[in-house]
Amino acid sequence: MWINRRKSKVIYIGNVPIGGNYPIVVQSMTNTFTEDLEKTVAQIKELEKVGCEIVRVTVPTKEAAENIKKIKEKISIPLIADIHFDHKLAILSMEKGADGIRINPGNIGSKDKVREVIRVAAERKIPIRIGVNTGSLPKNIIIKYGYPSPEAMVETALGYMKFFEDEGFTNMKFSLKGSDIKTTVIANELFAKENEYPIHIGITEAGTVLSGAVKSATGIGILLYKGIGDTLRVSLSAHPKIEVKVAFKILSSLGLRKVGVDVISCPTCGRCVVDLPELALEVEEALEHIKAPVTVAVMGCAVNGPGEASFADAGIAAAGDRFILFSKGKIVGKYSEKEAVKKLIEEVERIAVEKSNCIY
Repeated sequence: MWINRRKSKVIYIGNVPIGGNYPIVVQSMTNTFTEDLEKTVAQIKELEKVGCEIVRVTVPTKEAAENIKKIKEKISIPLIADIHFDHKLAILSMEKGADGIRINPGNIGSKDKVREVIRVAAERKIPIRIGVNTGSLPKNIIIKYGYPSPEAMVETALGYMKFFEDEGFTNMKFSLKGSDIKTTVIANELFAKENEYPIHIGITEAGTVLSGAVKSATGIGILLYKGIGDTLRVSLSAHPKIEVKVAFKILSSLGLRKVGVDVISCPTCGRCVVDLPELALEVEEALEHIKAPVTVAVMGCAVNGPGEASFADAGIAAAGDRFILFSKGKIVGKYSEKEAVKKLIEEVERIAVEKSNCIY
């Protein structure tokens, strides 16, 4: 393995292990109003279909907290309640069955209120993610450092850690996030050296689909390469299922997780006589239900196309007015574009069934 992961302790969010040698877990967050039970459940089910392993919902009201139990009855992945400002909502969320909670101790209220949250979490054996963001550091820390530097983030996180440990609570993971890649990477590097708690990574408020995916891939990729990160979220101003897809692409590109279809397609040039970008997207969308690790090539001409397609699990390559269909390096046949896509999808689904971890 070319990446040596940091050694971390293991905690459980529901039945999902975080840390240790377990796979790096992909999570996302709904953007519905949690008070709207129907829409929230519907979106979580969409996330489940694309492989999301843990989901977080915002809990700004009592009604939202009350819905935790109802949501859990209708979904199949662990549910984390995201709490700010009101410790009573954190407690109610746990009482309603949240598998985990995410808080920023700095805005949850007095130390006594945080202690109440810790007490309930300890009694119910519910893990807590302590979130430290550049946009919400304590005032005394900002005054000390002058700006939300990596060192300011780490001092904040270590201060929270000590407080929780002094209360006898160690069932926790941490996140240190900012919208700036350099700040986030350095903060996580410094923090990771100080303890063995699991770390949730991401670039917060990364942006729209294109810019956000690039920033997330860069920042998260650097951290993963350094062995840091036990669970992650790609934060995008987009439908959360896109976050999940990008997250798995990042992990797959580093060889850390092989989940779902990896579509290889050429960048196109003047030799390409088909609408390859549209064709590759059509194939990718048609195969998003597959969770088995399958490599699929969609190539636009006869230069590199047949070679790339033949090295993939399955693929098609344009050759004149026909497409050559390959499977496991062998030519299956030549078809029209429409028929080739249909045959390719059928072949990929057949290959996926052969994979031991296939779920679709």
